[in-house]
Amino acid sequence: MATAAKSAQELVFEWEGKDRSGKTVRGETRAAGENQVQAMLRRQGILPTKIKKRRMRGGKRIKPKDIALFTRQLATMMKAGVPLLQSFDIVARGNPNPSVTKLLNDIRADVETGTSLSAAFRKYPMYFDSLYCNLVEAGEAAGILEALLDRLATYMEKTEAIKSKIRSALMYPISVIVVAFVVVTVIMIFVIPAFKQVFTSFGADLPAPTLFVIAMSEFFVKYWWLIFGGLGAAFYFFMQAWKRSEKVQMFMDRLLLKIPIFGPLIEKAVVARWTRTLSTMFAAGVPLVEALDSVGGASGNLVYAQATRKIQQEVSTGSSLTAAMGNANLFPSMVLQMTAIGEESGALDHMLGKAADFYEAEVDEMVAGLSSLMEPIIIVFLGVIIGGIVVSMYLPIFKLGQVV
Repeated sequence: MATAAKSAQELVFEWEGKDRSGKTVRGETRAAGENQVQAMLRRQGILPTKIKKRRMRGGKRIKPKDIALFTRQLATMMKAGVPLLQSFDIVARGNPNPSVTKLLNDIRADVETGTSLSAAFRKYPMYFDSLYCNLVEAGEAAGILEALLDRLATYMEKTEAIKSKIRSALMYPISVIVVAFVVVTVIMIFVIPAFKQVFTSFGADLPAPTLFVIAMSEFFVKYWWLIFGGLGAAFYFFMQAWKRSEKVQMFMDRLLLKIPIFGPLIEKAVVARWTRTLSTMFAAGVPLVEALDSVGGASGNLVYAQATRKIQQEVSTGSSLTAAMGNANLFPSMVLQMTAIGEESGALDHMLGKAADFYEAEVDEMVAGLSSLMEPIIIVFLGVIIGGIVVSMYLPIFKLGQVV
């Protein structure tokens, strides 16, 4: 049964036929086999002339951005009054990524057999986390699924926007460092040896900077395979440890919050995501203690995730959210004050949303400021590295000119 169900989900047939008036019609449908498609078309009064199985092409990896787009499209469809199953059909056919299309077809097949939408989503935890499923479940229970999907889509769009800004801020200096390393490597392996041959014919002592650069060049030429292999292996094992070891994750997340220039930016982004997540969950009617289950993981930082578990324990024993957040010593005073006002006025979700808006705007300003700040810093960095090598190699020539 499981195998048959899986086949039914994966086989898509394109068909062509004539309706009762003799007009040629075309379409596509999912079925377990060609016979089932023929029977289905005959019940609709269509005489099939051609039925062809369409193979599902291998698509790209499904990204959070794809899920955010799907959520927005599904919310828009349902707000317009389109039935849920038909909404899945429209969104699946319109998506350019075959992997997303297959995922949506599988979920639709589960819903069509009577499974709730939240339960269908929970079968794919790689793409739909507990926060997503909890909000959908709350929307189904309250009968406001389209409103919750709209709120969820807005949340995911804002979260992805913050991630994109952080990536763009970090990518520029990282890419420049990589390019500088490649340029230095090319100089060391191909350019410096040519200078070395020229300097050998001088028969004079070379300046210390020149000797140092030549020694580095000889090391690069002799051990280039060890340098690149060692760096590649170190990077791979470090990334694997970062993914799988909680201790390494905690160390790196704590380090990222403390590094100069980028630390405050990452902290503001984490606070914005934390407050935005809790605001979205609380506004959906999820109880505070249950909402905190999803908030820590959604913040994207293990330091805040660990602090959120402690906050949850304190709130569950009767402490106010403001007091528990204050004990964590991680949140800015403005967030604590707005949380306190929200608790006193009964508008916690609104005040947390305002705090998220403020820190998202702060992230935008910091990214814009960093872009202009990093340019002169990077120019100086490249000038020192590349310029230092060039000057070191021309020192003997200057010295020779003085002798002549």
